[in-house]
Amino acid sequence: MRLLIAALMAMAVFLSPLAASAESADVEAVITNVDTTNLSLSLDDGKKYQAPEEFNFEGLEPGVKVLVFYTEVDGKRVINDLEVLQ
Repeated sequence: MRLLIAALMAMAVFLSPLAASAESADVEAVITNVDTTNLSLSLDDGKKYQAPEEFNFEGLEPGVKVLVFYTEVDGKRVINDLEVLQ
């Protein structure tokens, strides 16, 4: 039994770099386009960020500087959190 547990823990340590690729990243940029129909934001980094359905677009407009926390899912950058910067 101890050998099985040790083997499983070794496997978990070995595979942990794969889990790190699913972690959240962040970007600080200026909004260039807000698309409330398709629930997305475009930033001046040239990327499009997908928002969840319950996302609040209030106060977001082109020219606003934001800090976006996102996770890449199936090649799309999905917003986890967003902070408006001054």
